[in-house]
Amino acid sequence: MNKAELVSALTEKTGLAKKDNEKVLNSLIETIIEQLQNGEKISLVGFGTFEVRDRAERVGRNPKTMEELIIPASKAPTFKAGKALKDAVNNK
Repeated sequence: MNKAELVSALTEKTGLAKKDNEKVLNSLIETIIEQLQNGEKISLVGFGTFEVRDRAERVGRNPKTMEELIIPASKAPTFKAGKALKDAVNNK
């Protein structure tokens, strides 16, 4: 399912206009991104948790030349599914 299909599914479930659902979805995504950029953790009970984890600098290898290279430290957004979401997926 892509974003357009998700907006269509929301329109069917909520009965709101497609434009309104698209605005809500875009606002939700923007808000999650902004909060993660600020180092905040977002917990949606029953759904899951979004957070940013630090990745340390490490040594990697170019598989073609086998030359070692330094992979710089970075931050990675992560999502951990909540128990209710896991249970819903496994008991479909």
